[in-house]
Amino acid sequence: MKGYLYNVDKKRLIIMVIGNVFLGMGISIFKLSGMGNDPFSGMVMALAECVGITYANFLILLNLVLFVIEFITGRRFIGAGTFVNAIFLGYIATFFHSTWLSLLGEPQLLWQRVVVVAIGVVVCSFGVSLYQTSAVGVAPYDSLSLIMRDNFPKISYFWHRMFTDALCALICFLAGGVIGLGTLVSALGLGPIIHFFDVNFTEKLLAKKRPN
Repeated sequence: MKGYLYNVDKKRLIIMVIGNVFLGMGISIFKLSGMGNDPFSGMVMALAECVGITYANFLILLNLVLFVIEFITGRRFIGAGTFVNAIFLGYIATFFHSTWLSLLGEPQLLWQRVVVVAIGVVVCSFGVSLYQTSAVGVAPYDSLSLIMRDNFPKISYFWHRMFTDALCALICFLAGGVIGLGTLVSALGLGPIIHFFDVNFTEKLLAKKRPN
C-alpha cells in the first residue's frame, strides 16, 4: 500500500474539505445542545477549559502529539486530510458555535436540546462520511484505532474504536466535561448513519471504491 499521500486528486480533496466543514459544524451543534459531544471533542473541550486555552488551540497541540504517534507507527494513514482536520477543525467548530449562539441562542427546553442533538448526529455523520470516504488522509486521533487494529488484528476495529472513545469519555468526565445524550449517541449511533451516507451518497459521488 502506498498510502494516502498518493491519493490526492482534486475531487477527493474538495470532498475532504467539505466533509471537515460539516464535521466541524456537527461538533458545534452538539456543543450547542449542552448534552455532550463526541468523546474526543468532549475530552478536548474539557481539558482546554482546565488549562485555560481555547478549544481550537488545544486541539492543535494535542493533534501535534498524536501526529507524532501516527508518523512513527501509521505513516501510511497520513495525507492532506490529516493536516486539514488537525489544524482547521477546531476553528471551524468554534466559528459555527459562535454563529449559532449569535443567531439562535442556546436551546432552553429539553425537547429543543434533543432535537439539536438529532441534527448534530445527521450533520456529523454526513461530514465523517465525506471526510473518511475521500481517503486522502486520516486525522491523528482516528488513526489510533486503525494502528491498534493493524497491531492487534485478532480484535475487530469496532472494539479498538470503542476503547479509544471510552478512554476519551472517561478523561472528559474526570476533567469536568459534559457527558450526556450527545456523547452516547456519538459513540454508539453514528456508525449506521455514516454507512447510510457512504452507500447512498458519498461513494456514488466518488464513483469508485475507496482504496485499501
